[in-house]
Order: sequence, then structure tokens, then C-alpha cells
Amino acid sequence: RVDKQGNIHAGLGKVSFSKEQLWDNVSTFVKAINKHKPAAAKGRYIKNAALSLTMSPSVKLETQELLDMK
Repeated sequence: RVDKQGNIHAGLGKVSFSKEQLWDNVSTFVKAINKHKPAAAKGRYIKNAALSLTMSPSVKLETQELLDMK
């Protein structure tokens, strides 16, 4: 789901997931976003990324690693 500012909110896993399972889900999600990027979009399409549990502080992700996912 996307809000007015262009932020995407999505459920990517559960607390019970291993690091590998969570990373696989994040990787698949980012690849799908990059695949559906509008041709007219200029500059960096993913500027920031963070993960959080419901009602908990977020953890920022390295955006360069996300951008390198092809």
C-alpha cells in the first residue's frame, strides 16, 4: 500500500522468520518494485528503507544494497 508521500507499507515477514527467509522476502519485494518502476521516473527510485515490527522502532536498511538487487 502506498501513502500520499509515496511511502510503501508492506508486510514482509513474521518474528518467527529466520534472517534468510526475511532477506529473501525483502529481496523479492525490492526486485518487484524495481521491475515496475515507471519509465518516466528519474533519479533514485528507492531513497530510504526501514523494517519494523508492529508498534516498534524501525531499523534502517542500507539502500545501496537494495539498489544493487537486480
